[in-house]
Amino acid sequence: MRNENKRSGLRSGAARCFFLYSFLTLLNSFFALAPAPAHAAPGDVRLFKAPQTRSAQLRIHGSTDIENFAAVIADYQRLRPGTEVEYSDLVAQDIYTRHLAAGRGRVADLLISSGMDLQTKLANDGHALAHRSPATVGLPAWSHWRHEAFGISYEPIVIVYNKRLLPAARVPHTRRQLLALLRDPAAPLAGRVGTYDVARSSVGYLLATQDHQLGSMAGALQAALGDNRVRLEERTGALLDRVARGELALAYNVLGSYAQARIDAGAPLGMVLPEDYTLVLLRTALIPRSAPNAAEAGRFLDYLLSPRGQAMLAQQVGLQPIRAANGAPLSPHARDGARVRALRPIPLGPGLLVYLDALKRRQFLEAWRSTVQPGRKQAADAP
Repeated sequence: MRNENKRSGLRSGAARCFFLYSFLTLLNSFFALAPAPAHAAPGDVRLFKAPQTRSAQLRIHGSTDIENFAAVIADYQRLRPGTEVEYSDLVAQDIYTRHLAAGRGRVADLLISSGMDLQTKLANDGHALAHRSPATVGLPAWSHWRHEAFGISYEPIVIVYNKRLLPAARVPHTRRQLLALLRDPAAPLAGRVGTYDVARSSVGYLLATQDHQLGSMAGALQAALGDNRVRLEERTGALLDRVARGELALAYNVLGSYAQARIDAGAPLGMVLPEDYTLVLLRTALIPRSAPNAAEAGRFLDYLLSPRGQAMLAQQVGLQPIRAANGAPLSPHARDGARVRALRPIPLGPGLLVYLDALKRRQFLEAWRSTVQPGRKQAADAP
């Protein structure tokens, strides 16, 4: 997910092949086990009562849909039947802002977010509790930061298209091909292409800034999206809805697990992992320093990082594991014969804070609006 493809992770060829096998097998098989698309509204709260006499409580704020994450919570309660779990389904931005605004009585015990830059900022600003345990030993350096923010899964970022509207021969497999399709004089994607609204979506903002760091054609692609009257949404689900209904022919930079779940449920969608590079988001967990139930949060985090928890995330949520079935960490890079699988995991660390700087963010959003939303009123620039 960024020019940090140079960093740690280039292990032995055997490790790379093992990761490829794990990644592709899970993508084609475990994704297929993901449940049907979730329909919970952002902000929904669900209480999972303890199966036995309540002896512990855990409050989670998460950006993973409740319908998908419920099975993970239920499995944890099989191990800890005295634990009552409250789960709030929030967008990544709300997880961040609610934590900052919360009084001690309503602070969550665990934050699980696809907004890994915002999670890193919380840790950097002193809001995270350090957590060390046997489950965290041996995690690759790129998957955690200061033992405070932990990647619990991979999330490939993909291109999704409507198979009834876009013939297979025209489906773009690289950003250069997508740019050519957007510039086609016949304008097949005019008013029929979608992506995140980076002014409203923290995940969309993160992905857009990563594109600009990694790709030389990010600016041209951004301008071409604007020329084609790109439709903008805050959440992946809304984009997928519009592609599935045929309102859009294609959506760029969407979460792969959600797309695969729609495909497995029968939606007329196709999915592409871009061959030039495929950004890979780390869904990230953090225990707030002020968590009322920090010990239980630590136990749940250890469960998520265990082989059992990782398998549940793959089978029930469609997320790629940080660790293999034997508990060993996976390498973020792999080769498929002569072809390089250009997986670019975004590593946790201070590099994620660059575009959260107020001036940097304002400049980026101004440039983005000038091409994607010319003349549109500015939105708030605070992270």
